[in-house]
Amino acid sequence: MLLLLLLLFLCSEQPIFSTRAHVFQIDPSTKKNWVPTSKHAVTVSYFFDSTRNVYRIISLDGSKAIINSTITPNMTFTKTSQKFGQWADSRANTVYGLGFSSESHLSKESAPGDLQSPLTPESINGTDEDRVTPNTPKHSEARAEPPQNALPFSHSSSSINKHWEAELAALKGNNAKLTAALLESTANVKQWKQQLGAYQEEAERLHKRVTELECVSGQTMVIKSQKTELNRTIEELEAALRAKEEELERLKEEVESANEFKFQKDTLTQKLKETESRNQTLEAQLSDLEQRLESSQLEREAYMKSLRSLLELLDSKIFELTELRDTLAKLVEGS
Repeated sequence: MLLLLLLLFLCSEQPIFSTRAHVFQIDPSTKKNWVPTSKHAVTVSYFFDSTRNVYRIISLDGSKAIINSTITPNMTFTKTSQKFGQWADSRANTVYGLGFSSESHLSKESAPGDLQSPLTPESINGTDEDRVTPNTPKHSEARAEPPQNALPFSHSSSSINKHWEAELAALKGNNAKLTAALLESTANVKQWKQQLGAYQEEAERLHKRVTELECVSGQTMVIKSQKTELNRTIEELEAALRAKEEELERLKEEVESANEFKFQKDTLTQKLKETESRNQTLEAQLSDLEQRLESSQLEREAYMKSLRSLLELLDSKIFELTELRDTLAKLVEGS
């Protein structure tokens, strides 16, 4: 984003001079050692903004702005060796150094100071003791070392009840997790929508800027470099947009899955209530059958008792009839 703003800002400035050099910055911890900010020689350009009457030094290494220094009247460019120069930027709170392939390039580098620029080849700190000179590469294409920072009804009603309770508990847990994920996803979707809108607006501005830059003449080298950077940034933004759209589709699928799980949970809850109601009905029927069975058993025992009494009475009557028959038979034989 900073690079895009820098490029857009440069479009309103006029380039004065461009050269190639190795870029260094003073080590912020020691204030004595130089740290290379580019692996190879890069383009260093001087710009002048006529509307604000301001000079600027800009250098890009790929998509990274390694120098963005606004020149002020109290700045001075110090030539510390035949191939090296430096200046201090109080706004950036650092000291920049440029290493050149030859003394002639360094002489050209100090030329913008002659074009009414406040940056002149004099001492930065006023004395030679404060100057720091790095080991400047001997060849223009020699590379410096990079910075070191660097988720069915079964046998009994009680077993069914336990089964549905276990499923309900699992569904409640899943529902809580899905609800939390849904809330988080909703918040992320809103944020990503805002970012997508900003990216789209920025992409449109960049396309317009590319069209405008293509119409500008007399700045071929700078414009081509800026166009390449802008096209690369547009491609990165379009890739980011595609990634965000894929993420949105994934989140929509998760939301639909969460709604489906919620519907299943409501359905199972209703089935559990129906099962509990049916269980209560069956328990009432079972209790009624047990009472009726107990009453039938009592009635059967009373019936069996009455039957035994009748059998005993019948046996006694049969015995009496047998004796009466024997007596009658004896009387018949005696007569």
